Amino acid sequence: MEIIEKKVIRVGIADLKFAKDPDNLRTSGLGSCVGVVVYDLGKKIAGMAHVMLPDSSLSKSTDFNQHKYADTSIPLLVDQLLACGARKFALKAKLAGGAQMFSFNSNNDTLRIGKRNEEAVKQQLQQYGIPIMAEDVGGNKGRTIEFVLETGMLKIRTVNLGETEI
Repeated sequence: MEIIEKKVIRVGIADLKFAKDPDNLRTSGLGSCVGVVVYDLGKKIAGMAHVMLPDSSLSKSTDFNQHKYADTSIPLLVDQLLACGARKFALKAKLAGGAQMFSFNSNNDTLRIGKRNEEAVKQQLQQYGIPIMAEDVGGNKGRTIEFVLETGMLKIRTVNLGETEI
């Protein structure tokens, strides 16, 4: 019997990584950030982005980290997956995060980064025609997520709430 060694590929904050089965993808520190996984289960390939902010036009520099923003990281994620053999028609997504980590006594939406990140990620996925199969977004608790390529399950550990799978 062959023993297959699994690696857990860690995705940092404002980072983007890819994996093939049997490896898993994991990111932690998802507060207002959104962790988005785009995958082709048939080809057993996936990418995960840890999105910090909704829109790269907020960057004051022209030489910015493209993995940090929803509008630049999602296109990179999709293009790279397709370049690695994923099939556009088979791409699906799961996402988690987008929490409101602090309470504000204001109706100013610019402060609601979690919600804006979630909306920006969904808008990008919609532009590519990628369906969202499951999500765990909002609330006010931090999350750690791990995508299991073998099964297509996203394990979510939420602070003080335990673990769920979607």
